[in-house]
Amino acid sequence: QVQLVESGGGLVQPGGSLRLSCVASRSILSIPVMNWFLQAPGNKRELLATMFSSGITTYADSVKGRFTISRDIATNTMYLQMNSLKPEDTGVYYCRSLRGTSESWGQGTQVTVSS
Repeated sequence: QVQLVESGGGLVQPGGSLRLSCVASRSILSIPVMNWFLQAPGNKRELLATMFSSGITTYADSVKGRFTISRDIATNTMYLQMNSLKPEDTGVYYCRSLRGTSESWGQGTQVTVSS
């Protein structure tokens, strides 16, 4: 079982930046797929970005050009760098891992974009 711990959320103004972290309990090179999701208030959980163990990344249209996934293999950490933040980016951000049919979720971290 993979354990995931997210951190880095907070309150930022529109146009600002924030960097989220997701620390895994095992090497991220052993996890084929890792994702970031957003659950906005009253909404379903939305897929924002994906990183494969090869380093290839994909992004939803809503965040393309603004958000970037990166990783630090030595510390088992995946990051989400969020720039040009908008009020609609507000919500709880979740880290997810997928190995075959086995998935794990972090506890979530709150991001609020407001002036």
